[in-house]
Amino acid sequence: MKKTVNVAVLVSGGGTNLQALIDAERKGVIKHGKIKLVISNKAGAYALERAADAKIDTAVVSKKELGSTEAFEDAIIALLDEYSIDIIVLAGFMAILSERFTSKYPRRIINIHPSLIPSFCGEGFYGLRVHEAALAYGVKVTGATVHFVNEIPDGGEIIMQKSVAIKSFDTPESLQLRVMRLAEWKILPAALEKVCKEYSKERIK
Repeated sequence: MKKTVNVAVLVSGGGTNLQALIDAERKGVIKHGKIKLVISNKAGAYALERAADAKIDTAVVSKKELGSTEAFEDAIIALLDEYSIDIIVLAGFMAILSERFTSKYPRRIINIHPSLIPSFCGEGFYGLRVHEAALAYGVKVTGATVHFVNEIPDGGEIIMQKSVAIKSFDTPESLQLRVMRLAEWKILPAALEKVCKEYSKERIK
């Protein structure tokens, strides 16, 4: 019997991308993976409520309380080990993970970024800042990218991208919502399924 690919989702905020993953798993879009754990670095994150409503185990790991990046990452690693996690999804996780952490999980950590990498990405580009930069530059097309995570912020191999047209009336807020609805919530579940399927094939070789 094939073992399920166990997935952990790391979050910091509202968890809209987490919800897209939960919904996709329920609908059978994600067939080869199961979300077993949601970890937040912020105790009040609404994403934790979304996970609890879906009967998914949750944990909070605070870098501030633990006092160092190393202790913070060690606590996350201990949870990932406890739940036998295979694939890690960063879904609005507002903490940079060190090379020490990312190198432990090669091609096993994926991230969603709200632009078409290599545009408007890297250190300092997150949340509304990405959409503000796209509008300030005057690009006509933006979108979202799912990529593997390595030691370079937004620097890992691209798994999937989807473009979204920019409208003349767009604000950073309206653009953010449209990119989430038309791109992020579609390609993150599809990319997770792709990665889980490939991971399960590699494991049974």
